[in-house]
Order: sequence, then structure tokens, then C-alpha cells
Amino acid sequence: MAVGRLDEASEGLLLLTTDGKLSNFINSSAIEKEYFVQVDGEIHPEAVSQLEEGVEISHQSKKYLTLPCEAKIIEEPDLPERNQKIRGSHHGPTSWISIKLTEGRYRQVRKMTAVVGFPTLRLVRVGIGNLALNNMQPGEVRQLFNLKELMIDSYV
Repeated sequence: MAVGRLDEASEGLLLLTTDGKLSNFINSSAIEKEYFVQVDGEIHPEAVSQLEEGVEISHQSKKYLTLPCEAKIIEEPDLPERNQKIRGSHHGPTSWISIKLTEGRYRQVRKMTAVVGFPTLRLVRVGIGNLALNNMQPGEVRQLFNLKELMIDSYV
């Protein structure tokens, strides 16, 4: 089973396991997930502060205030090219942010960036716990042999 789904338009690190208890633990708020997010427009520090403090989004027809998170503006990361181009540069500027969350509701990051006025163009999960995507390429698989590689010693 996949641990923490990625929607069809998202990319990045995906863990697979047959351990349901481990899957639930990683999906819980005990483990931080990091995303690199390309947004439409030049995001400003005020919008990043709003993301960090928490914003109101809809989830399952209810309004929900996201938990505080860590967010910062970053330089364009060195990521593999996408098979499908996002859009041409003639549509205006884009910028990149890093967002670290401990929760993960349906399309949460996309909803969060839209609420602050900067819709998500590209979303890449680059970390789960202390496990990082690093230079792995799309479709590349790496087998983990123990939980120490995830740095989640608190899981038993």
C-alpha cells in the first residue's frame, strides 16, 4: 500500500509498505512531510506568513483551519523535468516555496496556496520524516530495510 497518497498532478517521494500500523503512523501528525511548491506569481513574505500561521480551507464540505507549518521562499530547485510542461514563461512569473506539514488533508497544499492568492502549478513531495528524495529520478526505487532510515525511532 502507498503511504500518503499523491494526487495525479503531484510528484515526488512515495513510500510503499505492507505494514498497516507503520502506514498509519507515517500518515499521522507525528511525521513531517516536506513539499517544494511552484506557485503562480511572485509570492511575497506576507503570504508565506499566512501559510505558516494556518489558513482556512474546505475539507469534506467543512471549513478547516490548517495547523501552523514551516514555509519559506526558496530558489528554483534542481528537479527532474516534467513529462508535461506546466505552462510557458509568457504567462508571467512563478516562484517556489518549501512547505513542511505534519498533517495532510486532501489537496491541502494546493488549497493553502490558492487561499493566499498563489495557486499551485507544481507540487513535489521531497521528504517524509528524515527520508529525502535527494537525487532520485522518476520511477527509481530504493528499498529501505529498517525504520532507522526513516528516523522514526518512536514507532514501535
